[in-house]
Amino acid sequence: MFNFNEIKFANPEFLWTLLIIPVLIAWYIWKNNSLKSELSFSTLEGFGSDRLPPRVILRHSLFALRNITILFLILALARPQARSSWKDIHSEGIDIVLAMDISGSMLSQDFKPNRIEASKAIAMEFIDERPNDRIGLVIFSGESFTQCPLTSDHAVIKNLFPGIKTGMIEDGTAIGMGLANAVNRVKDSQAKSKVIILLTDGVNNRGSIAPLTAADIAKAYGIRVYTIGIGTRGKALSPVARYPDGSYEYDYVDVDVDEPTLEQIAETTGGKYFRATGNDKLKQIYKEIDRLEKTKFEEKSFSNKEEKFFAYALVAGITFLLEFLLRNTAFRTIT
Repeated sequence: MFNFNEIKFANPEFLWTLLIIPVLIAWYIWKNNSLKSELSFSTLEGFGSDRLPPRVILRHSLFALRNITILFLILALARPQARSSWKDIHSEGIDIVLAMDISGSMLSQDFKPNRIEASKAIAMEFIDERPNDRIGLVIFSGESFTQCPLTSDHAVIKNLFPGIKTGMIEDGTAIGMGLANAVNRVKDSQAKSKVIILLTDGVNNRGSIAPLTAADIAKAYGIRVYTIGIGTRGKALSPVARYPDGSYEYDYVDVDVDEPTLEQIAETTGGKYFRATGNDKLKQIYKEIDRLEKTKFEEKSFSNKEEKFFAYALVAGITFLLEFLLRNTAFRTIT
């Protein structure tokens, strides 16, 4: 009932009068000391026990009750109020599909440990930064398929990343198919913002849908596409042959990213093109996309005030009445 952490006072200026209580206490102590006097007796045999009667000791309770009365009366005059507040938060999330290239060239080691592992790790960090969005995952190389449809359960999609490897599907680079599949996953979304993040390290050489045709489809559905060309400039240590045991032979080969096409895809759909040349640069790109595509929040605050002075006035009334009764009954002969 008297949780002061939740109490605010409408008339806090009355609280200054609480200073009268230590003044009254000091006055009471001085008064009692000044009333003491000394008498000398040759013997105390006629006085019996030297202990004071209980009611003499308890006479100070009258003064304590009076101070409690004054305390709660002042608190009641300050009008204590309990304030409860709450917020109604509505989030307008964004639907995002990650379209990731998993072709053999994604094993190139210009990223640490390689392009595909770096891309997966940084994509999962990006997902962690988007708790209010639905996110889906599409992978592609020579063909494309949906690894995870749009979901708000980010643990599900993150658990799929360790299993994503090159060689899961036919090798090649079907950028158009990957983008078209991603469009198909998000086109019917009711979200106000629909986004695809397309990451690739090569040139479209497979699939029945051209990348720019897929970009036109994305534009028709109001989907923004952010494209990321991944790979250092110049040469990179890349797989050039695969042995029967599943290992690869590596050599330095030219990095060939179709930047003009990726730029045109982004421009057509109102997105943006980025070039990632290393792990740190790829992190910066995802942070930039995170900044550009912010989830919208609408927040409404409500508050309610409840007067609590009655409880304080009640305590003051009870202690006043108790002091009055004790002063005129049990302690009448003492005071």
